[in-house]
Amino acid sequence: MEESRQTTVLFADVSGSTKLYETAGDAAALTAIGRCIERMRTAAESTGGRVVKTIGDEIMALFPSPDAAAGAASEMHATIEQLPEVGGAKLGVRVGFHSGPVIQREDDVFGDTVNMAARLVEQAGKGQIIISHETAELFSPAFRMFTRPLYSIQVKGKAEEVLLCEVMWRPVEDRTTVAGYRPKARAAAAVLRLKYRDAEVARRRDNDSITIGRDQGCGLVVADQKASRQHCTIERRQDKWVLKDHSTNGTYVTAEGDSEMLLQREELTLRKHGWIAFGQPRSGTTELVEYFCD
Repeated sequence: MEESRQTTVLFADVSGSTKLYETAGDAAALTAIGRCIERMRTAAESTGGRVVKTIGDEIMALFPSPDAAAGAASEMHATIEQLPEVGGAKLGVRVGFHSGPVIQREDDVFGDTVNMAARLVEQAGKGQIIISHETAELFSPAFRMFTRPLYSIQVKGKAEEVLLCEVMWRPVEDRTTVAGYRPKARAAAAVLRLKYRDAEVARRRDNDSITIGRDQGCGLVVADQKASRQHCTIERRQDKWVLKDHSTNGTYVTAEGDSEMLLQREELTLRKHGWIAFGQPRSGTTELVEYFCD
């Protein structure tokens, strides 16, 4: 039986789990991920949440309110950070959640709210909680004061860009709210470095961007015939580098330690180090751009 109701959908996954299997071995990695999943489940249930399903290293949970989801997400981070290193790596999770209507069918849920929550966790880095501004406005004042806006992204199927916000779960000296946000001064912007064959380019300023494609006017020209003339752009927003796909065949991005992601007229925040393939998976081509977010 199907029914529609308002809820908050949360996704949380273990960061760098793919690399963990390589560095720690299958048995140790599986045990470590199992510990993380159990702590995530306990945290969800402690604030009234319900884990709907576990998919590998990821859980999906439902909560009665954004406040409850934020409380659980904070507890997930805090308890998993207490776990010992495995294979020389500190364990961590990334979390995203969104509030809105869902369709419940038996023990699963579906709909735009679920899709948005899944998109938000993709934008989160290790130790982060990412939500939409729309969800942030549903917080009680006690939680809203620990929320700060980041930047907007284009989401497939949405006419307007979605403003992302971060829930600050760690104690920090300077907190800003969604309302009346004033960005604080930052150190020099982190450098984006791109390597392709023998070429290397760098971008460092806040207003810097670069277009990658087959067109000779691009900032980085690639020879892959499956690449579009102006295949994608990478631009700096706040303190992150964001890749936006403009292509016909899509952009494949593999962050080190994570699974490959296909972008089709979508955006993705680049994290630390990885590879970009054009119009086909990384495994099917040598025409790769390697990126470093230093």
